[in-house]
Amino acid sequence: MLEEDLRVIEKELKRDDITFEGKNILITGGAGFLGSWICDYLIRDGAKVTCLDNFASGVPGNIEHLKENKNFNFVKHDISKPIYFNEKYDRIIHMASRASPFEFKKYPIQILKSNTLGIWVSLGIAKEHQARLLYTSTSEVYGNPDPRFVPTPETYNGNVNPIGPRGCYDEAKRAGEAFVMAYRLQHGLDTRIVRIFNTYGPRMRSEDIYGRAVPRFIEQGLKNEPITVFGDGSQTRSFTYVTDEVEGILRLAAMDGVEGKVVNIGNDNETTILELARIIKELTNSDSEIIFLPLPEDDPERRSPDITRAKKILQWKPKVSLKDGLAKTIKWFETK
Repeated sequence: MLEEDLRVIEKELKRDDITFEGKNILITGGAGFLGSWICDYLIRDGAKVTCLDNFASGVPGNIEHLKENKNFNFVKHDISKPIYFNEKYDRIIHMASRASPFEFKKYPIQILKSNTLGIWVSLGIAKEHQARLLYTSTSEVYGNPDPRFVPTPETYNGNVNPIGPRGCYDEAKRAGEAFVMAYRLQHGLDTRIVRIFNTYGPRMRSEDIYGRAVPRFIEQGLKNEPITVFGDGSQTRSFTYVTDEVEGILRLAAMDGVEGKVVNIGNDNETTILELARIIKELTNSDSEIIFLPLPEDDPERRSPDITRAKKILQWKPKVSLKDGLAKTIKWFETK
């Protein structure tokens, strides 16, 4: 299944002659959900890849199949601590960070460090090597947006609670973006920022602490356990299948002439959490009851990207429908 999806990404990028062949690329957080997909594709495309991860939330199994490849190198390291490389890198993609709301309470300091000290270390490497750097930020920088700004454009400055339970992630990502822009301003680095919206697909972790809605609902549905919806389920998210997200990220990483750009990559179709639960219940042929739990503090009411900039600059838009993407993800969960 993953091979089929990698071919889809390859077809879309090759159509526009986008390639990383011959590039030496450092990926922090490369054993994570999205990071491992990026590693897979870049190796496939003929790049040399160094995957740096401390397995705080990354999974060794995500990259195990790459370790015998001569163009793949793994370094176990916490990117919030300095590290130096002798070989020269052309590209750096900083993806290292815990990202599940269920982890914010337990690991707030580590989350803050990976997106402040971590991006600072990555930027230092980029400066030393004169490498292009892509920072994977998040839709969480928008916080709980004013309804007038949904779908949300990159120009929206956000509505974030710095002392709330999500502050360790939201504000760390915002600070990370400020680091990136400061290094661009002061040192002239070629940097770009992608704001990632809710992404799902094979390799998502499903344990309670990593229990984002899609994998949590799928596992509950497959086990005929109650599907747990927070609040009344009217809050919305915009779900992007992993192949679409990876394609958008790599387009931004590869393109010339987009230095300093900030780009939303996400699906512009809003879906309520209750609707998501019902779709997954149907696709898993589940007898699960949908139950409702208290809404977490500061949980955004709506989350939907304005992707005008991605369409115009990157010639990118999502292609995989929610039902098709969920069907693939469910199949992976059934066979993993």
